[in-house]
Amino acid sequence: MSTQNSLTKDATARSKAPPGLDAQSTVYRILIAISLVHLFNDSIQSVIPAIFPILKDSMHLTYTQIGWISFAINFTASIMQPVVGWFADKKPTPSILPIGMGFTFTGMLLLAFADSYMAVLISVIFVGLGSAAFHPEGSRVSHMAAGQRRGLAQSIFQVGGNAGQSLAPLLTRWIFIPFGLFGAIGFTGIAAMGIAVQIYIARWYGRMLQSGGYLRRQAAARRAPNPALRKKITAAITLLILLVFVRSWYIASIGSFYAFNLKDTFALSTEDAQIYIFLFLAAGALGTFFGGPLADRFGKRNLIFLSMAGAAPLALLLPYANLFWTGVLLTIIGFIMLSSFSVTVVYAQMLIPGKIGTVSGLITGLAFGMGGLGALVLGNWIDVFGVSPVMQMCSFLPLLGIFTFLLPSDKLLNIWAKENGSEE
Repeated sequence: MSTQNSLTKDATARSKAPPGLDAQSTVYRILIAISLVHLFNDSIQSVIPAIFPILKDSMHLTYTQIGWISFAINFTASIMQPVVGWFADKKPTPSILPIGMGFTFTGMLLLAFADSYMAVLISVIFVGLGSAAFHPEGSRVSHMAAGQRRGLAQSIFQVGGNAGQSLAPLLTRWIFIPFGLFGAIGFTGIAAMGIAVQIYIARWYGRMLQSGGYLRRQAAARRAPNPALRKKITAAITLLILLVFVRSWYIASIGSFYAFNLKDTFALSTEDAQIYIFLFLAAGALGTFFGGPLADRFGKRNLIFLSMAGAAPLALLLPYANLFWTGVLLTIIGFIMLSSFSVTVVYAQMLIPGKIGTVSGLITGLAFGMGGLGALVLGNWIDVFGVSPVMQMCSFLPLLGIFTFLLPSDKLLNIWAKENGSEE
């Protein structure tokens, strides 16, 4: 009789559960909503490097000072993302989502009225903090809503961010070039819309936590691996972070400084140079979307390898191409290289199951944000050697993707999960 009552209570609890709480179902409305906010967040964050030519001309900055601005926003986000992710793994907090977008709102409001180099630095730090708060919990929401389609879910989530990044050069062309820094005031409206959507997502997130099922699954997945396996996992995650760092350094070289190279080499205006950066980033957003399904079919490690090895010969050709082929090569390189953007996150989640926030912080935060350190170094080198020689040097970075084959295969990761009994 007690068993029957227990079954009845379970059935009643499931009937009262909010829609989308079934672990097997994919909640597309939430995936689309979090992808939309990702678009808002990353379009705002990405206008910072996109306006570097304007800042350089209007404030008479050196390339080193430009590098410090890039370092400020990327390093702020990269340092804080693992911290936010670790905290949220311990205590998932839906309110972090709208609060993070509030930081972004504040940063763009300050940028609109910035009248000095220091004011710009403070503004971009606020934007970086907003991004740091968003990404780990945004990735967790994507994981919650994924059901059994985690590769697709992560691609939907990440394509929003990469689409936002691709819009930054066009937004610069249409807003910042005609209106100057005061054009940032328009992005406070985008941030306000993001806050509204984040409140909607946070309510769904809260209901998920109240159901209890998600937390139980995550607790079960967080079993400590045996010592021998822990060493292998540590080595693999370290290598993966280094590979993402290399990819981020190359992307930072294109996003932060290639417009200057185009202006020097082909005598393009700032407006026209932004179009070529848009081609690179827009193709990357498309590659991100297709990367998840391709990885599900051909293997995550294989796609990570192909995303860098496939781009390597084209990257080597890029510094020597004419203007037409520069546009073609930037488009193809962006598609290939960023096809692994979401895949690296899912691969890391397979390596460290049950710690969604921490993993997201390490991959999309620490490793990707360390591209800001690369931008700082590149800015110093460009002041010394010039733009063109440094861009030629950066073209060799994708060759380091050959080390991807030192990562464990997808099949081996599944074996490790079974040995450790931590399959989700």
